[in-house]
Amino acid sequence: MGGDMNGHRPLRIAILECDTGLPKALAKYERYGAISSALLESGAEAAGLRHGDVDISLWDVVNNVGEFPKLGDVDGVFLTGSKFDSFADIPWTNKLVDYVKEILAQDRVRLVGVCFGHQIIGRAMGVKVGRNENQGWEVSITDVNLTAEGKHLFDGKDTLSIYQMHKDIVFDYPPGVQALGSTGRCEVQGMFVPGRVLTVQGHPEFTEEILVEILEVRHEQGVFGDEIYEEAMARVGKKHDGLMVGKKFIEFLLGRKQA
Repeated sequence: MGGDMNGHRPLRIAILECDTGLPKALAKYERYGAISSALLESGAEAAGLRHGDVDISLWDVVNNVGEFPKLGDVDGVFLTGSKFDSFADIPWTNKLVDYVKEILAQDRVRLVGVCFGHQIIGRAMGVKVGRNENQGWEVSITDVNLTAEGKHLFDGKDTLSIYQMHKDIVFDYPPGVQALGSTGRCEVQGMFVPGRVLTVQGHPEFTEEILVEILEVRHEQGVFGDEIYEEAMARVGKKHDGLMVGKKFIEFLLGRKQA
């Protein structure tokens, strides 16, 4: 999408690509960030926006270390998921954390993050991120139990069904952040600061075919044993709320309603 929103500047969203993707997904989407772009475009349509009302740019922050959009050129920044460690002390993740801190230090550009992106934002806000050794992997479609704020944000729903693919977590809510939900395996499933930050630990941008490819690859690699793999595959085709989350991301970036 790109153009002019009712005679005004379109909503400018920069997607920071934090991964490179798997072969089948890349064959369809060409690059990893396009998966998130597809979610935002569908969310924009669901929110009543027209073609051209949203201008999305993709930034490969893994291979182009330290290259980020100028904050004056964007209205929102979206951090994708990733197979990499959000707690890694390596150049590209460290520079990404510094950039997120720069966004948090101002009050115009809004932040959205999913999975790894959610964790990077938590790290930039000063809380611990790392392996969830006690609970292990959380995968496939999972029901997130929403808090009162989560219910308010997500139209009164008690639970949010969303794809998960993580073993790393944000351990605590940063000061001043509203908790959106939790699961038995992960207490920090979403963070909200009105007008500033909106994150989810899950993957609203994923589709069934994307998750199946990840499950199959990680099963073949021995990352997932037969029990985890089969149980996850049994849930992979269930109904989920990805589009609703995408719509809420857009409404948040626009400054609508409770977002």
